[in-house]
Amino acid sequence: MKQKNIKIGKFTTENNVFFAPLAGFSDFAMRSICISYGAGLTFTEMVSCKGLLFDNENTKSLLRSSPDEKIKCVQIFGNDPEIMRRALESEQLAPFDVADINFGCPMPKIFNNGEGSALMEKPALAEKIVSECKKSGKAITCKIRTGIKDSDPLAVDFAKAIEQGGADMITVHGRSRERIYAGEVNFDVISKVKQSVCVPVIANGGIFTPADADELSDKTGADGVMIARGALEKPWIFSEILHRPFAIDKAELICRHIDMLLQEYDDKRVAVSFRKQLCLYLKGEKNSTEFKQRALKMTSTDEIKSSVREFFAARQADASV
Repeated sequence: MKQKNIKIGKFTTENNVFFAPLAGFSDFAMRSICISYGAGLTFTEMVSCKGLLFDNENTKSLLRSSPDEKIKCVQIFGNDPEIMRRALESEQLAPFDVADINFGCPMPKIFNNGEGSALMEKPALAEKIVSECKKSGKAITCKIRTGIKDSDPLAVDFAKAIEQGGADMITVHGRSRERIYAGEVNFDVISKVKQSVCVPVIANGGIFTPADADELSDKTGADGVMIARGALEKPWIFSEILHRPFAIDKAELICRHIDMLLQEYDDKRVAVSFRKQLCLYLKGEKNSTEFKQRALKMTSTDEIKSSVREFFAARQADASV
């Protein structure tokens, strides 16, 4: 895919290969790791605007940022334009340069509350949300889907509405809400969105290899790509796509990830919360099933780190025989 810088309001990214906001995964440590491999832009996990205004501690904990993030981006969700603007003007969000509005979350809890992808059926309200959020002075980007159902694509008209509201960039996840995160990516809808608006359009969905990124870029004409689950399994995918030299030492990468989290959270919390990410790092590793089952019961980070080093040392020894 062709590499280029993306202009978002008054900010310009270093490249056009981005790391997606992912609830439960894109914490400050994961974002820092992706940036170290070349990610041109990263986003926090999605943050509730109401939760921020009500001073919810769990919500505030999602706002930790990495010093590596030259452009700091927060992803927000909600459905009340005024509340969302007030959240963006709050002290907690003052450090962020860009706010990405989540119009794509398919999860029932969010959807049934009239937020996330549910707003794709309400383009007038979405336009008002974007317009109100622009008053905060931050650059505003939006993440959308193709629609609610495969049979009824909504993305083109919706993209026009949020561009009219003032969106500075639009990311299109090439699946409908009913597909969640599975199924084929709809290249055609992303392409039509690109042809229908003037702001940068980023294509998202199904990128696990550089070839996937090339295909998504070529078939949609998008200005860039955004990687989600593929980066959780191998964050060096950014270097692969950007043709940059890189080294992989999975054991040390895992330990570095844990150590970064320990700078902010207590040992037990990190040990428990890191289990799901550990399983993703180990995906595809030969004979890892038994180890993953043991890891799910580990309660200290020292135990996890020593076990990870032993596992990969044994793998290396087997490979040299």
